Amino acid sequence: MSLDIQWLDATAEDFSTRLNALVAWEAVSDQQVLSTVQSIIGDVRHRGDQALVDYTCRFDQRKVTSMTELCLEAEVLQEARQRLSVGDQQALVAAAERISRYHEKQLQSSWQYEEEGVLLGQQVTPMERVGIYVPGGKAAYPSSVLMNAIPAKVAGVSEVIMVVPMPKDVVNDWVLAAAAIAGVDKVFTIGGAQAIAALAYGTESVPKVDKIVGPGNIYVATAKQLVFGQVGIDMIAGPSEILVICDGKTNPDWIAMDLFSQAEHDEDAQSILVSPDRDFLNRVKESIQRLLPTMERKGFIETSLKNRGAFIWTPDMDTAIAVSNKIAPEHLELSVEDPQALLPAIRHAGAIFMGRYTAEALGDYCAGPNHVLPTSGTARFSSPLGVYDFQKRSSLISFSAESASEIGQIASTLARAEGLTAHACSAEYRIVTKE
Repeated sequence: MSLDIQWLDATAEDFSTRLNALVAWEAVSDQQVLSTVQSIIGDVRHRGDQALVDYTCRFDQRKVTSMTELCLEAEVLQEARQRLSVGDQQALVAAAERISRYHEKQLQSSWQYEEEGVLLGQQVTPMERVGIYVPGGKAAYPSSVLMNAIPAKVAGVSEVIMVVPMPKDVVNDWVLAAAAIAGVDKVFTIGGAQAIAALAYGTESVPKVDKIVGPGNIYVATAKQLVFGQVGIDMIAGPSEILVICDGKTNPDWIAMDLFSQAEHDEDAQSILVSPDRDFLNRVKESIQRLLPTMERKGFIETSLKNRGAFIWTPDMDTAIAVSNKIAPEHLELSVEDPQALLPAIRHAGAIFMGRYTAEALGDYCAGPNHVLPTSGTARFSSPLGVYDFQKRSSLISFSAESASEIGQIASTLARAEGLTAHACSAEYRIVTKE
């Protein structure tokens, strides 16, 4: 099998132009998708549960007549868990425990301090109810259940609602078992834009949530965009990405498989290898040619690597890091002798995997950090999903009579400079004039 992967030379005059073209991605809904999603959202708001039942029958090829049939009780989740082998259950529990331990480190606490009659601080409180969307059908990801539900539970969210489509009534025991282990409170077997609308606005059966997290197709992503503001959302994620920086000393088969690990997601996923060693790039290409025919999802991998994959040669490691910072990848592997030495120069990355033995796949399942990461260059300003996404911060402000009088003069001056007289008077009423 011969597979042509794009090669870029970081010293070439047209490098920036070619790099920009390589990483360009716009997940913009076309007018038909937008119109369809708007219609579905409006229908769910108007008809509530009945709309959800109708769409489930239509899109998921199910024969249901009421929401009762679409709501799974806790015992159903536990039954699904018990249908897994003991070893499979242990793997889910072990992953959940690692994810939980990591996210417990992210918990933020309320704090206060006082200075000359002024109390200032911050009160941290969890959201009351959040919704997690989990893809169903062929794309069933128990890891997504753990990564989305556990941080919410660690944050102290009172109620976690999960929606997951079950086309043709196919039950995925892994997903339901993960929900049981992660402490999900309610599960509705609905999907698509209609599920997002139900979570955002509420229906007779589905409670309205404060925030919606989790991946989905273009209809789900478009619905999340449209309901943002009514509820919070995590992000609008693009295709999965990996960028590997290698010094040429890692086993090329390992690197080939790391590139495959993202390319197998779908045809739009992106895998990029950056190295100052030309010979190593050639050896990885040879590994790709040899290993690709052995992959179950070789069709996805081949299309992804051909259309969006790349080998980038750089004259040195500093240039390799500069290329990475420009791309701001979702997953960055530093497959080098001393990754700690490179770390201070890395400015933009969703997750950084350090060292030759640290496969990105470990982060997808059980390392501990969240696998919900910023894509499409958004790591320049965005961060992984975490406990902080499910906590709110309220400012605390308290003045004594004396401090209100003193600092009120500052407020009055600034308010009058802005022409806001009522603001100024509000502060001035509390100023005590000294005789």
